[in-house]
Amino acid sequence: MTKDQVLAILAREKEFVSGERISEQIGVTRAAVSGAVKALRKDGYEITSVTNRGYRLESGPDHLTAGSIGAFLPEARMGSVLVMEQVDSTNKKLRELSYEGAPDGQVVIADAQTGGRGRRGRSFYSPEGKGIYMSYLLRPDTAPAETVSLTAWTAVAVARAMEKVSGRAPSIKWVNDLLLNGGKICGILTELSVESETGMVDSIIIGIGVNVNQEQEEFPEEIQEIATSMAAALGHPVSRAALGAAMVAELDRMRAEWPAARADYLEAYRQLDITAGSDVMVLAADGARSAKALCINEDFSLEVEYPDGRKEALSSGEVSLRICR
Repeated sequence: MTKDQVLAILAREKEFVSGERISEQIGVTRAAVSGAVKALRKDGYEITSVTNRGYRLESGPDHLTAGSIGAFLPEARMGSVLVMEQVDSTNKKLRELSYEGAPDGQVVIADAQTGGRGRRGRSFYSPEGKGIYMSYLLRPDTAPAETVSLTAWTAVAVARAMEKVSGRAPSIKWVNDLLLNGGKICGILTELSVESETGMVDSIIIGIGVNVNQEQEEFPEEIQEIATSMAAALGHPVSRAALGAAMVAELDRMRAEWPAARADYLEAYRQLDITAGSDVMVLAADGARSAKALCINEDFSLEVEYPDGRKEALSSGEVSLRICR
């Protein structure tokens, strides 16, 4: 804990910070601060120390820790952000915390997942040290029908975070895939829990997996043609700590604005969407059908037209979609 707090202070300050000031700020001894600095150096952080001036962080590895993320978020917000080295699934871990009474806005972030999942039970490639695997908890006092657009809202929030950190916004393939240079860099999985007595929502867990710093050849062969990373698409690495913190901030903003800001998120979604106007394959339980994607409707459903002229508004929970190229 002390190590993460010291790292967060040094990363925020940028300049020299005295050991006395650090010890007073986090309530530990000077010896504890010195020990934390030694531990950080062992982890690969370059920290300069100068007598009568203190410590300054010069550089560090791309580690995803509470300290590295805490450099970009208020200390009070980090109280409900759990950062883990590895977990089977951030959604599963957050579900456990939810059962234990975790608050609205609780976040779980992992450096690696051993059992990450996407939609329809598919596995999600979640290697160590390369991506961001995050789950966000909401406890809205609402009926399930009112939450169907949250996945689309989340896509906008994550896209905004990516643009804030990298300077470039991804495109969105309806409903939950974010793309750069035509390759998938992010998937979103929303899971809903309903109270049986009232029929109202007990909790919503939004799982987000982002490919950040993988090299293209690092992806498994079966997904190399459809997946990419932010680094591969942009041509340079991206700070995972900065991006993770920006995602938390944008998800907090989304939570505060939902559902009143529907028009704003709908406009942003339509601007980023690449599905409308495309020929698509609608993959439903009864088979695949070709169609023309017409537009994103007011409720974030996708309006499509089939070859026989019949039109249909698709809900994200009913179908998957493949854009034909």
